[in-house]
Amino acid sequence: MAPPDAQSLLLLIPAYNEERRIEPVLREYATYFRDHHSGKFQLVVVLNGCRDNTLGVVNRVAAEFPAISALEFAEAIGKGGALIEGLKLALHADLIGYVDADGATPPHAFHDLVRRTDQADCVIGSRWIEGAVLHVEQSGKRQFASRVFHFIVECLFRMHIRDTQCGAKVMRRHAVESIHSNLRIADMAFDINLLYSLHRAGFKILEVPTEWTDKIGSKVTLFRTSLTMFLSAVRIWLVYSPRFYRLLRPLKPLETWIYKKLRAPQPLPGPRDDSSKPKV
Repeated sequence: MAPPDAQSLLLLIPAYNEERRIEPVLREYATYFRDHHSGKFQLVVVLNGCRDNTLGVVNRVAAEFPAISALEFAEAIGKGGALIEGLKLALHADLIGYVDADGATPPHAFHDLVRRTDQADCVIGSRWIEGAVLHVEQSGKRQFASRVFHFIVECLFRMHIRDTQCGAKVMRRHAVESIHSNLRIADMAFDINLLYSLHRAGFKILEVPTEWTDKIGSKVTLFRTSLTMFLSAVRIWLVYSPRFYRLLRPLKPLETWIYKKLRAPQPLPGPRDDSSKPKV
């Protein structure tokens, strides 16, 4: 197998109304990987129901950097929904990863993850292990919410991952293709869905310290987003506990109503919802 730097790399950036922040991020990533990655590099921005000129900005930068392209969805499908759609492109690359549109993860930090894919099937950045560099930390409230959520996730799934939500991950193609049909969570708890599917399927996940700058202009509404993520985490646990999930199927209309009230993207329907035994 070729070393990671010689393999083809597909980078996904989910974007929702990012016309003011995404241009320098695209330029920095395209320039960096053109100069530092010998394999083929593609950057696909997955536009998630944008109502601003994000597409125009992406197209303008793409005219200068052919490695950049856009995948547009007219209706909002959530960050997780955007990544689920983007990961369908996995067959076009050896390695597939994603970062946030705000540039919180600099290109060289993501490249560090890519270089370690010879050690694991999935390599994820972490802000909460020794060696991480945080240039601008999250607010106290967001740190508290993050640690509470981490505690809940650890109790439910026992993956022993310190930072499931860091927006910097890269995977080998065979791992993505093996678990893609299990990805159902369209909101920001998508990362739990992804990591637990990989964990259950026996793929090796490597968590490494990363470099991170918390950016202003976050679209996260702390209470609503945290509640949505909690509900989605419980939903993932139930899907992998079919005996309990069958008992709660009559409550599906209530689940739909709650997600609508939270203005959150609905979990995607799939074979798991109709199966008494999880397929892994």
